[in-house]
This record gives sequence, structure tokens and C-alpha cells, in this order.
Amino acid sequence: MITNGDVGGVHIKYLHHCRRQLWLYARGLRPEALSTTVQLGEAVHATSYRRASPIDLGSARLDDLDGELWVHEIKSSSRPSSADEAQAIHYCYRLRKVGVQAQGAVLHYPKTRRTRRLPYAEEWDQRAQDDIAAVLDTVAAPTAPERLRRSACRGCSYYDYCWSL
Repeated sequence: MITNGDVGGVHIKYLHHCRRQLWLYARGLRPEALSTTVQLGEAVHATSYRRASPIDLGSARLDDLDGELWVHEIKSSSRPSSADEAQAIHYCYRLRKVGVQAQGAVLHYPKTRRTRRLPYAEEWDQRAQDDIAAVLDTVAAPTAPERLRRSACRGCSYYDYCWSL
């Protein structure tokens, strides 16, 4: 099982997107490599903001950190989501834990040429800690959370696993 320090950005994103997806991901089920949606996202990453330098924090890997200590995340989706925001908050929290005073995050959506700036807020630390605890609780559950009935499942790389039985 994973520990507090093992929780990365993908865990946080999946927590906010679908807890069943998080549970499966934590158990090593990784159908993302076969998903055309994921491949499209990787292509957007590879072709957008080429000057960005990924920062590896161990369990978390953010897209870029500029000289003014703003975290930059490139998203392949066309519209902002709460999962994107939670992931950015998690990266700022991780940076602050290692002594880097992140100023906040900038989410980039190349498909729509939009950016969303999220200045750091004091309540982020508690929110990030709550998210980490929720990830650990979800992953420790003996059975997978129920699948969700919603349209977002159609584009999910875990769709076949969840809905083919």
C-alpha cells in the first residue's frame, strides 16, 4: 500500500475524477497506455509549451516551475475541472513541504488557449492534507468503490474494465 509521501498528482486527479479509477490505479491496473484519449493528452503535452521543464518531486511530477515560483500545469482537456485545481494545489503543497514557497499555480488549456491563475491560499495546505487522507482511505478499501453512472465515463481509459462486466 502507499503512504502519505507516495501520493502524487495522478492520485489526486483520480480522487476528484473517480474514486474507482483511483482504487484500480493504486492496484497497478494501468490501461492508460492503450487509450487514445491519453495518447492525445501526451501529444498536447509534447507539443505545447516546449520550454517547460518538468520538476520531479518523487511521487509528484509537475510540468514546470517558473522563476517567480508559479507552478505551471498543461492540461489536455478543453475546460477546467475541480480535479485540475486539486492537482495544482497538491503540487504547491508538496513544494512548500520541501521549502519552496510556491506562489500558486497556472493551469494551461492549449486546446482553448485559456489559462487559469490560482494564487496560493492559506487553506490549500489543509485541503491538500485532506485530499491525501482521502486517497489513502480510498486505496486502503478492500473492494473497489461503485462505478459512477455519468457521461464522463465514456472517455475514461478504465471504461472497459468498469462497464464490460
